Amino acid sequence: MSDLGSEEFEEEAETDLGEYDGERNAAGERHGHGRARLPNGDTYEGEYAYGLRNGLGTYRFKNGARYIGEYLQNRKHGHGIFMYPDGSKYEGEWVEDERHGNGVYYYANGDTYTGEWFNHRRHGQGTYIYADTGSKYVGGWVNGSQEGGAELIHLNHRYQGKFVNKYPIGHGKYVFDIGCEQHGEYVQSDLDKGEEEEEEETSAVISPKWKATKITKLTLWTPAPEKPPPPEEPAAAAAAAAAAAEEEPANAVSPISVAAEVVESAEPPAEESTEAITSPKESEEEEEVNKEDEVDQGEEERETINTNLEEKEEETKEADETDISRDD
Repeated sequence: MSDLGSEEFEEEAETDLGEYDGERNAAGERHGHGRARLPNGDTYEGEYAYGLRNGLGTYRFKNGARYIGEYLQNRKHGHGIFMYPDGSKYEGEWVEDERHGNGVYYYANGDTYTGEWFNHRRHGQGTYIYADTGSKYVGGWVNGSQEGGAELIHLNHRYQGKFVNKYPIGHGKYVFDIGCEQHGEYVQSDLDKGEEEEEEETSAVISPKWKATKITKLTLWTPAPEKPPPPEEPAAAAAAAAAAAEEEPANAVSPISVAAEVVESAEPPAEESTEAITSPKESEEEEEVNKEDEVDQGEEERETINTNLEEKEEETKEADETDISRDD
């Protein structure tokens, strides 16, 4: 991507001062706030000091460009915004009419660069965003070109490695959002090397080739299980238990003892005697025997009672007969 800001907009030499309306000092120099129209059609409105633009001001070029910012002795110096005729814009720091320091450049095609500048060029650490693809380069710059350790971020993957003259070179890796990494390196092919020996300019245009060496998996994110509620504090639990004990009646059964009984009743007996196990048929036979025994016992009792009654009757008769004989 070409740097649209490299185009220079020369201002008219101060030999022909043009028209001026504003403050002056005792020596008659432009000093303070004023408005000027240069012979080439450019205009300036802002601060002057000893005949030179100095301080905040707005300079309008006849071709449509405009600068709003700080000046120092007729040069853009400090913080300022430069709007170019093609619609691009730079906002940031200036040193002696050059972009220098930190700034943001908005290109006419929608791309943006945010980072460091040196002598009017991208230099240092910066981020370049491509408007048409949404890709983003984050890393080093040297004299306006991508160079050094960097990360090139795309929609669903990214490359991490080293760049030289805007091309990746050497070892690096691609990180994919699907959960894997592809490690490898960018190398010059044999054809490229031959061309480089014949003509360096031709080989410089050909990009290096990617050779993958291995693929490693990433740990996929999984939702964490729901955490149980935190346990109650010992003091709070003891107080709650005491309050519950006060509310219960004196003959109330403890929940702990009930739970123990339920557990005991739910558990099957460890050993069962074979004698205790009887079939339904055997149970019926035992019931019939018991009933017969009960009937026999009842008959014996009735016989015993009848025998006793008969003996008493006989004794009574004998007593009566004895009394009669005595009377005779």
